[in-house]
Amino acid sequence: MIPLGILAAAAGMVPITVDYLVIAGGGGGGSAFWGGASGGGGGGLRSTVTSTGGGGALESALALVTSTNYTVTIGAGGATNSSSSAANSGTDSAFATITSTGGGGGGSSSPSYPGLTGGSGGGSYITSAGLGTANQGYSGGFGGDGSGSSGGGGGGAGASGSNSSGGAKGHGGNGVQVSITGSSIYYAGGGGGGRYLNEGGGPGDGGLGGGGGGSFSNATATSGTVNTGGAGGGAGSTNNSYATGGAGGSGIIIIKYPDTFTATFSGGVTHTTPAAGGGFKITTITATSTTSETVSFA
Repeated sequence: MIPLGILAAAAGMVPITVDYLVIAGGGGGGSAFWGGASGGGGGGLRSTVTSTGGGGALESALALVTSTNYTVTIGAGGATNSSSSAANSGTDSAFATITSTGGGGGGSSSPSYPGLTGGSGGGSYITSAGLGTANQGYSGGFGGDGSGSSGGGGGGAGASGSNSSGGAKGHGGNGVQVSITGSSIYYAGGGGGGRYLNEGGGPGDGGLGGGGGGSFSNATATSGTVNTGGAGGGAGSTNNSYATGGAGGSGIIIIKYPDTFTATFSGGVTHTTPAAGGGFKITTITATSTTSETVSFA
């Protein structure tokens, strides 16, 4: 087999090694009708720097070439549903051959609508929480029935969502810290579970990394933070009242490459590249809705 570098040189292209952080949109938190719904799961997280999701080993940098268009997709966060069914999952994010899976939607206050599987899994009320994706994130927690109970916390890229039972609360799992930009930042936290009543200190907290907190007494839960892959919190409802979960936060992609190259985007996404340092450029790519464009290097 002819090495990539030789093939690229023969075609007038130059090999380039690119590190990446690719995070999908977080899942929406579950909505509630008489009970506590569950938090959504954080967006799947794949990285070649510092930490990656699901406790997996760091991935290998991509071997790309100049003068070639590579797909860049930023996944949107999952919306909540205006009913008691499970919330929507987040949308996948992708860079070249790397795809991170959208976080699973949180389950509703009904056992009939459990959390969904995703990059990290959405929490569920009572049992059957959503599962995480290997090397991207963790599973959601589940809730317990009874007065004052809350839904399970959604899974995060760094930890599973916690279970709730009686006075215990379903907290969202923490995301992971990645320092590809030079600063150590948490990403892809799970959403906290909602609570039927404000017993035991209120609803579950969102996980570190943009996870939204749950709510109680018919309040709308907190949405995940945009451009972190954080998930939305689950809502809590009393009597026959309806409460809405929080939406998931959109994903983000960050790439690191030698400062002798320049990245050019076709449009659509927002991208920033601060002054190079240490021999590298670092480009952060964001969007608030699902957006797919291309990037090339020269």
